[in-house]
Amino acid sequence: MAISAEIQRILSLARRADASDIHIVAGLPPLFRINGEIILADAPPLNRDDTKRLCYSLLNEEQQKVFEQDWQICCSVFDDKFGRFRISIYYKANNPEMALRPVTDHIKTRSELHLPEQIEDFTRLSSGLVLVTGPTGSGKTTTMNFMIDLINSERRCKIITIEDPVEYLHPQKKAAIVQQELYIDVKSFAAALIHVLRQDPDVICIGEMRDLDTTATALTAAETGHLVIATCHTPNTFQTVERIVSVFPDNQRSQVVTQLANCLKGILAQRLVPSADKKRRVLATELLLVNAPARRHIRENEFHQLVSVMQTGRRQGMHSMDDSLFELYESGEITYDAAVNNAQDSAQMRKRIHKGDADGREYTD
Repeated sequence: MAISAEIQRILSLARRADASDIHIVAGLPPLFRINGEIILADAPPLNRDDTKRLCYSLLNEEQQKVFEQDWQICCSVFDDKFGRFRISIYYKANNPEMALRPVTDHIKTRSELHLPEQIEDFTRLSSGLVLVTGPTGSGKTTTMNFMIDLINSERRCKIITIEDPVEYLHPQKKAAIVQQELYIDVKSFAAALIHVLRQDPDVICIGEMRDLDTTATALTAAETGHLVIATCHTPNTFQTVERIVSVFPDNQRSQVVTQLANCLKGILAQRLVPSADKKRRVLATELLLVNAPARRHIRENEFHQLVSVMQTGRRQGMHSMDDSLFELYESGEITYDAAVNNAQDSAQMRKRIHKGDADGREYTD
């Protein structure tokens, strides 16, 4: 789809400012997220008619119908000059506004992304469920695309992705890749997954496990010989397991817990934290590798005990989010405030840091 000159001007300003996100809000100039902070663009304010016109200019007829029916839509647009970008359009005070995110056309390496090395082991599994979790904007899609690219580079297999929206178009390497986008190629994650299972896939990648039907089909696929990689909007490992189980009615939860214990291979939780120099954001992670103790705790509904599994599994690379934040602080990558404010247990993080300070390290805010 060709984009308007107005949108091109905004994207050009954002590119010069190295913005990660663009927000189109009535009453304000375009807003740019730069190194985690919202900055006003040097441009005139947009009124309600401006925002509506800009939003609708990026939607085709079918997408406009979906937006007016659901009152929200997330999709992608490709422009010859500016490449691919993701848009999320919503209503505020009965008027459309949106957030845009330029999408990279380059897959970074694991070391560039600061991902744990065990993420590569996940891609070499023949079956099972791997989850990438975290809040919006934490890099989950980037991690999933790294995993897809690694599989594509190493294995002769068939990969099918269901995405909302497609952000990175994978070239054909060793694998055959079919990328499907919500509202363009498929009507829903759940309906698409049923058909995906009939298409002889080896690897299935799901942009988000957001409802009961999608989750149930993903678990079945992971149990029946497919590698399933999916993302979830959950902050840590044990809350991810809780969330998956809680979407099912009470009379199905015993079966779901058994399925999850059998097929779950690992969970990587992510969070992007401002760097100490405020010029970028760095990745903090939490990693659970599902071993025999983890499976036992899942079967017995002792999800909180997964924290102790990570503590005792550090030799295998497991770690909590707070472990990762502490290491980033110790290495000077993030500040004291960033470590404490992003910690799951802020009080314990303060004690841990101050104990380290007492041993000879000074901290900086």
